[in-house]
Amino acid sequence: MSNNSTLGKINQWARNSISLKLSVIGLFVLILLIPSEMVQSLIRERETTRNEAISEIWRIWGDRQVLAGPVVSVPVVTLKSLPNGTVESNTRFLHFLPENLSISGDVVPLIRYRSIYEAVLYSSTLNIKGNFKPMVPKGLNVQPGDIKWDKAYVTFGISDMKGVKENIDLAWNDSVFRMQPGVPVRDIIKGGVSIPVSIDPAIDNKFSFKLQLNGSRLLSFLPFASEMNVDLKSTWTNPSFEGAFIPSDKNITKQGFTAKWKILELNRNYGQFGFDDFINSDEDKSSDLFTNDRISPDNKAGGFGVNLIMPVDQYQRTTRAAKYGVLFVILTFVTFFFFELLRKKYVHPLQYLIVGFAIMLFYLLLLSMAEYMLFDVAYAISAVVVTLMVMLYAGAIFSNRKYGIIVGLILFMLYAYFYTLLQLQLYSLLFGSIGMAVMLSVIMLLTRNLHKEREMESIEPEE
Repeated sequence: MSNNSTLGKINQWARNSISLKLSVIGLFVLILLIPSEMVQSLIRERETTRNEAISEIWRIWGDRQVLAGPVVSVPVVTLKSLPNGTVESNTRFLHFLPENLSISGDVVPLIRYRSIYEAVLYSSTLNIKGNFKPMVPKGLNVQPGDIKWDKAYVTFGISDMKGVKENIDLAWNDSVFRMQPGVPVRDIIKGGVSIPVSIDPAIDNKFSFKLQLNGSRLLSFLPFASEMNVDLKSTWTNPSFEGAFIPSDKNITKQGFTAKWKILELNRNYGQFGFDDFINSDEDKSSDLFTNDRISPDNKAGGFGVNLIMPVDQYQRTTRAAKYGVLFVILTFVTFFFFELLRKKYVHPLQYLIVGFAIMLFYLLLLSMAEYMLFDVAYAISAVVVTLMVMLYAGAIFSNRKYGIIVGLILFMLYAYFYTLLQLQLYSLLFGSIGMAVMLSVIMLLTRNLHKEREMESIEPEE
């Protein structure tokens, strides 16, 4: 009987020990880190699947577009007599950039689907015109007779030729030429269209052409002119202006956006003409114009443009929500713990664990439904489902419907609070810090007399 009495007291102490219960709750929080990480891993996996699907659409339609030029490339042939009596010929290309370059047009956004995933595409019609001033390569120590003006090329850079919709007819002074694919000189422009032209370097050479182009995400330009003006308009309402230059004038409304850029030669770190790749220095040739899917603001060539971004990325928002998962579990466990003290009703540790898994289920529901409906709707449905589950379960645990309703209201306020954090961007850290301070203050207020609530911990099992 003595052993039974001792075991009974130990069991009674275990059931009423606040320290032991808090230790078990802390252990369960650590255990729930595993499903939390599994949910976040699943989000990353689904996001990768989405990215692969829309990348296939981009490859077929036309990827991000970088437009450069036009550039006039002229061969310079120098002859060198060798000691053995032969003559060595060396050819380099001298490149000239336009004096004035004007680009204007419409960017028509399109949404295309692959399975349940959607991608932002665009179709653009651009009018391009400008002029080259008389071409005098001062300061390069070039003999006029070495420059072969009759064998020059006019090259226009297009990063993804799949996006070209119509033939490109170049009006050069009084003549019209149909541009051909490929670039014979890859010093500056690596891909695009070109045409051989006989250049008169003493006159002002004017040009114009229309470019109909498909692309995805980004439409960007390189400032290859002494003065470059770009004027774009679109019905897309979520543009991101990126690169080395922002628009000098922009207007974004519910009907779309308009943007204008003006870039001068003085805004760049390279001149109007030079040999070989005079734009990129040798140590900078490996630099990329892009950083992931955005234009790098410190790219050497000075690229700039517009990115048609999706207004809502459900995977990013779901990831942000899942990062609050453990904090949500802790707050829910604290609620149950205080109700256990107030109700003086024992809650089995397994019941805490079940509630924790119900909280984790919210993020799985949110992920699955956000792929088929608006994120806000998916969040509301997931919150309602989990709140009802936990509310009914709490009412059954405490044998009191009122306590279940209170738990439901607390969960509702927590979901509303965290939803507000997801909507904020600039003030999310401030709002989150204030909210955490308020919650911690409430918990401190409720626990200030915790040592007086129970005296069971002082009971020691008898020998």
